[in-house]
Amino acid sequence: MLALIQAFLDEASSTYTYVVHEADDGPCAIVDSVLNYDPASGRTDTRQADKVIAYVREHRLQVQWLLETHAHADHLSAAPYLRRTLGGKIAIGQAISKVQHVFKHLFNLEPEFRVDGSQFDHLFAPDEIFPIGNLKAQALHVPGHTPADMAYLIDDQLILVGDTLFMPDVGTARCDFPGGDAHQLYASMRKLLAFPSQTRLYVCHDYPPQGREARCQTTVAEQRAGNIHVHDGVDEAAFVQMRTQRDAGLGMPTLLLPAIQVNVRAGNLPPPEENGVVYLKIPLNQL
Repeated sequence: MLALIQAFLDEASSTYTYVVHEADDGPCAIVDSVLNYDPASGRTDTRQADKVIAYVREHRLQVQWLLETHAHADHLSAAPYLRRTLGGKIAIGQAISKVQHVFKHLFNLEPEFRVDGSQFDHLFAPDEIFPIGNLKAQALHVPGHTPADMAYLIDDQLILVGDTLFMPDVGTARCDFPGGDAHQLYASMRKLLAFPSQTRLYVCHDYPPQGREARCQTTVAEQRAGNIHVHDGVDEAAFVQMRTQRDAGLGMPTLLLPAIQVNVRAGNLPPPEENGVVYLKIPLNQL
């Protein structure tokens, strides 16, 4: 039986959340969930995550995993809310500890904040195999965008690629965040593009050019033939030069500062201060 996958687009952050399962009445995984956040008011809400909850309940699914491809810089994770509501284990790659170390220093987080990934329920080793019900899944370490990026191979049929690759007419992820590396990203993309040509690839974001609707799915063959940054024939040196020049002209994502300090906590908010209020920090002149 083919793995079933349902996509949910958060238009505010151009993020795709996925529910992966084999059939109704069975286990599932939720990948890259979104907690809505309004930076002007500092308010959060769960309208995007509630769409996922409605789907899970409609199909009578049992949440086994709440997977993160990496600590996102463009949206806050809704994983803790989904875990409280539906159950499941929040999981990410082992290298999240490297990201936590960098951002604990940048945000001067509380001394009790640990940089060992223990805020997550499970840390995947590179190439670790795990089940989603009867589906076989594998956690692929694909660093470059960040040190901790993961892609998830499902039943040798499809890969949730996170922020490594975008749709062919959009290209590839930036590498200028702390710990990012264009050489590593090139190697990670070639690793993904070495899978059979018919393998379906599901992206975490789509930023479509004018005139095209947002899409979430492509194939290895389509990427190798037409990705504007890394199609067949583009060597590592050319890619790194392009990526470095392009990244130098990009602005910071609007939600980077709130998103990172939440997402390194597995989506949990910082602890409230003495007055009972939760605060997010803005480090001035640091990024």
